[in-house]
Amino acid sequence: MLPYHPEVPPTLTIAPEVARRFLAIRHFLAPPRSLPAEPTSVMTVVDRIGSLQFDPLEVAGRNHDLVLLSRIAGYRREWTDALLYEDRSLFEAYNKGFSLLPTSELPWYRLTWDRNAAELGKSTFVEHRDLVDELLERIRRTGPMSSTDVEPRASIDWYWRPTNQVRAVLEALAQAGVLGLARRDGNRRVYDLAERLFPADVLADRSRTVREQLRHRLFSRYRAHGLLGRAGQAEIWMGLGRAVPSLEDPDWPVRTELRAELEAEGCIVPVSVEGVRGDRFVVADDLPLLDQARREVGRGEPPGGSAPGVAFLAPLDPLAWDREFLRTCFGFDYIWEVYVPAAKRRWGYYVLPILFGDRLVGRIEPRIDRKADTLRILGAWWEEGFDPLAAEGFVDAFAEAIDAHRAFGGVRRLAWPRTARLRALGVEVKRRLG
Repeated sequence: MLPYHPEVPPTLTIAPEVARRFLAIRHFLAPPRSLPAEPTSVMTVVDRIGSLQFDPLEVAGRNHDLVLLSRIAGYRREWTDALLYEDRSLFEAYNKGFSLLPTSELPWYRLTWDRNAAELGKSTFVEHRDLVDELLERIRRTGPMSSTDVEPRASIDWYWRPTNQVRAVLEALAQAGVLGLARRDGNRRVYDLAERLFPADVLADRSRTVREQLRHRLFSRYRAHGLLGRAGQAEIWMGLGRAVPSLEDPDWPVRTELRAELEAEGCIVPVSVEGVRGDRFVVADDLPLLDQARREVGRGEPPGGSAPGVAFLAPLDPLAWDREFLRTCFGFDYIWEVYVPAAKRRWGYYVLPILFGDRLVGRIEPRIDRKADTLRILGAWWEEGFDPLAAEGFVDAFAEAIDAHRAFGGVRRLAWPRTARLRALGVEVKRRLG
């Protein structure tokens, strides 16, 4: 599955402008929404970035939908749901948090299932054996089932709160790979036997060692972001184990070793970004895109050869994973404040970075209100020195992004903030939207 490029040069040095341009190009954001309005475009994105992080909050849209909305013209959430629950080209499992992954790569992600099965087999599955047997027998006999299809049992301690025993056991069976998600009805998860959901040959493939699986997962992080370094916030490397050897588990492969293997085999290429501390790494197959970025910046051309567009980036968009890199390379300080107490928020609850061309120029807080048939813009904030009305082409591109979000939400109206500082922009946006 991994590319092999032993002829790749050992070191590359690029300017920050080239790094920003490269990321915009390789993330299908030069310009935004440039992929065709069709379901196959979802797999085009997944084939490049490897996985889409899932988050259940649906304020401006679910996280993975927002990632796809910024890249695919006329994107519809039904396309991804069909790939997950009908076509089964995608499946849900843990990578960097809960993620949507290509089913063809399932053998490289069995590790979490196997470790959970071993751990739960000594605890939950023993303590609740009768209920485990009852639920599995019922699913075998009657088909897919959610926790609400069974009379609730006494609550048990489950992660951070007491939970209905039925719900906890179904979740545990899914974590162990015994069950999978047949579908989601809103936030209600409907489970079925994994053997009914996935191709038999894919499910039976257990040929990948722990080391191979961890290496693939590490590669998936570089594949998703496009220009990660050796370190960064802990959540970037979630599920990959330690960075250095541990006396507690000396045989467990560590990230430092796995990264060295990827680099030695030419799967990832070290890159130095001027003014950014430490090496970054580019996936070897992306080197032509890096060359394209160099040429465009050198010739003074716009991103992708088109007029700069506007995209609203998802909070967990892989481009925004490395917050420190956003600060040092993009000059943009982004904190997702959804878990910050309201009184301490600097911006807002569900605020998205605004990409214009290859620059992060501000933030926006959209909210889809389907009952009122309205896309509500609760606020917008601009980076120091950026004037949205003076920036050439910005208002048209911004209005286009607003319209795409409105269409995605299935609403017709736009509600704009009544603050004086945004009034003039609101007038221009509404004029363009008609």
